[in-house]
Amino acid sequence: MTTTDRLAAEQQFHDRQAADRAGAFAAGRADLRFADADYLDHESWVRPAFLKLGDLAGKHVLDYGCGHGMAAVVLARAGAAVTAFDLSPGYVAEARLRLAANGVAGTCVVADGEVLPFPDAAFDAVWGNAVLHHLDLHKAGRELRRVLRPGGVAVFCEPWGGNPLLAVARRFLPYPGKDRTPDERPLTRRDLAPLRDLFAVEVEGHQLLGMARRVWPNGRVLQGLDAADRRLLRVCPPLWNWCRYVVVTLRAR
Repeated sequence: MTTTDRLAAEQQFHDRQAADRAGAFAAGRADLRFADADYLDHESWVRPAFLKLGDLAGKHVLDYGCGHGMAAVVLARAGAAVTAFDLSPGYVAEARLRLAANGVAGTCVVADGEVLPFPDAAFDAVWGNAVLHHLDLHKAGRELRRVLRPGGVAVFCEPWGGNPLLAVARRFLPYPGKDRTPDERPLTRRDLAPLRDLFAVEVEGHQLLGMARRVWPNGRVLQGLDAADRRLLRVCPPLWNWCRYVVVTLRAR
């Protein structure tokens, strides 16, 4: 698949999702307004990942692959001057509506993560959720480093491909939210190599036992599994390679 074909497929897939969501908003089945906790606690890695951004008051922050725009709203509520972009015009339209509905400001543009339309050193921090694994990280990494100021930080939450048992489950087991674009795949250690040439890279695993939530959403049991994960992954960091997701923190040298 050529780069042009890949980008077109990505855009069409996410525009369809955005159109479905727009229908739900129009019919009153969903609300653009939300509390920060609705986003920060929707997965166990999101809140601790957000903390890695530090104090955002007065900072220029890029919501990288903004999707539905919830992160952009949370960033703006934290005092950041937010710029959000996505390859999908449908999602950019939703992000604009969501910012307005929640009474916060931000700039939303359609853009490709591999060719960013922003000036050099434009941002103090970057946030992204489930976006790097869609990209050519040789190209995207260079662009990301270009727009991030020296000493800046970028934090990404990404599906991880280090667990072969999980790879089988992802391929064969049905579970909610399984839809994905034709050529996306979870990140691996090898995929991070281009980023290590440009940044100081930290990787932190999330949801080892807690990945059971994908097939067994028992709240009380999952609380116990998440607590066990926090202890296990703290005392035995190599276990993060078997986790469902990772938080990748990039610091500009």
